[in-house]
Amino acid sequence: MKLTVVGCSGSFPSAESACSSYLVEADGFRLLLDMGNGALGELQRHCGLYDLDAIFLSHLHADHCIDMCAYFVARYYRHEGGRCEPIPVYGPEGTEQRLTTAYADTPSASSMSEVFDFHTVKPGTFEIGPFTVHTERVRHPVEAYGIRVEHGGRSLTYSGDTGVCEALVELARDTDLFLCEAAFTHGKENIPDLHLNGREAGEAATRAGARRLVLTHIPPWTDPQANLTDARAVFAGPVDLAAPRVSYEI
Repeated sequence: MKLTVVGCSGSFPSAESACSSYLVEADGFRLLLDMGNGALGELQRHCGLYDLDAIFLSHLHADHCIDMCAYFVARYYRHEGGRCEPIPVYGPEGTEQRLTTAYADTPSASSMSEVFDFHTVKPGTFEIGPFTVHTERVRHPVEAYGIRVEHGGRSLTYSGDTGVCEALVELARDTDLFLCEAAFTHGKENIPDLHLNGREAGEAATRAGARRLVLTHIPPWTDPQANLTDARAVFAGPVDLAAPRVSYEI
C-alpha cells in the first residue's frame, strides 16, 4: 500500500496544507480517506479528478467532508465525456443529506446520489476494492469512525477525530502505520471525547503495539513540535508529523 498525505491541517486549512485528506493506493485502486477544506485542489497533484475509485468519510464535520460539494460539481456537471458514474462513498448515517444541505442548491434532492453511491458506515468489516477495512465508532461530538485498511498482510489505521477510547487502541492493534490525530496540546486543552493530544496519541500507539506513528490534524494555531515531543516521550517507535505531499510505503 501507498499512503499520500493530501491535507493534514486540523479545523481549517493552513497556509501550507489543506484539511484532512489521505490517498491510499494498491493494485491500481485509489481510496480517499476524507475530503476536507481545500483537499480537492491538492488532490489533483496526485491523481486526476476522475481517477478515484472510492471515498471514505470518517465523519461529517466540514474539515473532513466539505470539499465533497466541490467534487459533486466536478462529477455532476462534467461536459466532456458526460456525467460520471456514481463513485462509492462510505460515510456515517445522513451523509447524503448533509452534503445536499451544505451545497444548498442541487438540481434535486437526489442529485448527490446520481454521482455518489452512498453506503452507510457502521462498526464492522467489509471490502473496498482490494482492501479489507475495519471500522469502529470513536469518541467525537458527532458520529465518527476510525478505519483500519489492510492489504497484502500490511495495515494502516486512521483515527479520524476522536478523544481517548479503547476502540481506537483495538483498531490500531499491531498496525504498521498509525495515522492519528493530535489536535490538542498536552497540559493546555482538556476536553473529553473531542480530540487527542500528542501524548495521548503516543500512548494509544504504545498500547496498540503500532509500528509507526504519524501525527495529523494539528490546527494552524498549535505548535506541532510540542505534540511531536510529547508523543516521542511515550512511544518508542518512529514518530512523524504528517505533511502534505509526503508519501509512505506500507
